[in-house]
Amino acid sequence: MTTPSPQRARSAAAKQQRERAILDAARSLGARRSVREVTLTDIAAAVGMHKSAMLRYFETREQIFLALTAEGWEDWSAALRARLGELPEGDADAVAAVLAQSLVERPFFCDLLAQAPLNLERNVSLESVYEFKTVTLWEVAAVGGELCRLLAIGERAAVDVIATATSMAGALLQMAAPGTRLRAFYETRPELAHALVDVEPQLTRILTALLNGMRSAQA
Repeated sequence: MTTPSPQRARSAAAKQQRERAILDAARSLGARRSVREVTLTDIAAAVGMHKSAMLRYFETREQIFLALTAEGWEDWSAALRARLGELPEGDADAVAAVLAQSLVERPFFCDLLAQAPLNLERNVSLESVYEFKTVTLWEVAAVGGELCRLLAIGERAAVDVIATATSMAGALLQMAAPGTRLRAFYETRPELAHALVDVEPQLTRILTALLNGMRSAQA
């Protein structure tokens, strides 16, 4: 069976539709499997395109997933700021819990957060990196503003909190290895119980300690 060969998108609108289809296919595959396991060939097959044709829209598979990471930052930031807006000022424990929960609710985004600095940013053009960082830094500033308002911490401290939350969420998810043979193996060996990472409680504890420590240092 040969792979369908759809006509090349010629209008700007058609090109955007094709790019959206590619991104949606990559998101679906990445959500079901680890991002690092999804190949450009997998995405092309899901869209019904030849791999070479996809290169007209994205330079590499990493560019596809980096674009999805940027979208993940926008989605997470908007949802998190809405939830932070409902919290009383000064409650560091509540802020830590909301931060942790908002990330754990997005396992695909957490997977992308782990992959972005390790390989996604390193296998795209500098222009693509610039576009990604521009989106990310804007969202960091937006979330940071809410943290400064709620907890009376400085801008630098707020950035450190966001960096800790997102990097630890990505790392802890990889360590937890949900839905994998490795996780099942850990679960059958009592002597390896320490390897069973429960992401949300652990991330909440880390962020609670960090936020309370920052507030104490400023008191």
